Amino acid sequence: MGLLDLRGDLGRRFGGIGAALESPTLRLEARPAATLRAEGADAERALEYAKVAAARLGLDARATLRVHHAPPAHAGLGSGTQLALATAQALAMLNGHSLDAAALSDATGRGRRSAIGTWAFAQGGFLLEGGRRTSENGAAPLLLQRPMPPGWRCVLAIPDVARGLSGVDEERAFRELPPPGADLTARVAHVVLMQVLPALVEVDLAAFGRGVTEVQRLVGEMFRPIQGDRFAHPLCGALVGALLAQGAAGAGQSSWGPAVFALADGDSEAARLADGARALLTGRGTVSVTPFANHGARCWTE
Repeated sequence: MGLLDLRGDLGRRFGGIGAALESPTLRLEARPAATLRAEGADAERALEYAKVAAARLGLDARATLRVHHAPPAHAGLGSGTQLALATAQALAMLNGHSLDAAALSDATGRGRRSAIGTWAFAQGGFLLEGGRRTSENGAAPLLLQRPMPPGWRCVLAIPDVARGLSGVDEERAFRELPPPGADLTARVAHVVLMQVLPALVEVDLAAFGRGVTEVQRLVGEMFRPIQGDRFAHPLCGALVGALLAQGAAGAGQSSWGPAVFALADGDSEAARLADGARALLTGRGTVSVTPFANHGARCWTE
């Protein structure tokens, strides 16, 4: 839902807020095998994460990995982090170990900027993380985890446009991004502390949504030099504007996009907003409604 500080002049950089969704989700199966192989959606990425995790953790990597289903890649939904951590945890469990999310993140090289995906894997719910020290590796510390109210819904629209930045393109974008003004960074922190968090505690969706929308506006200005606008693509901006005009409590772009989210109170209101998003997309993407997930990844053996 937004980064907090791209300046880093207080000793930490990035930080952010976000929340976990029930759908789209990832399901990964791992079985002992004579060699390491992977199959299914995102099999190649799973294979690479397995090799890295096995080497860094000293694990026996002889396993068959099967990705039954996964969120769309490079859509701004953190699919790479979830796949990396799930793959590392599955290999660890086959070796008789179970690691915490921070260790899994370190082992797979995730969380170098946002740690929202790491803590979503661990606990789910609404998450606030405190940014990374510029001189340290490892996932940024989790400052707050709180369940999302059970009646709140997320309308998720993923337009068929260019995928969001990742890998070397993302690295280059952050190197080239000019630091935002101190006033802009301070305003983001003020809105999070004095509007978003109190509204969550008081289960005030209207105030929560206004706060998230304002954070999105401010963070969008920070990324305008890279994106060319407040959002990654004109269609993303049109979706956000339309959803707000139709009564969404809040709306914005998830990470680099192109996934767009809107906040709604209950299933019927979410369904109405989803219909509006579908009408705007006219088949140029997907729209779904999902509850928020107030739990982390579930691991089991058979």
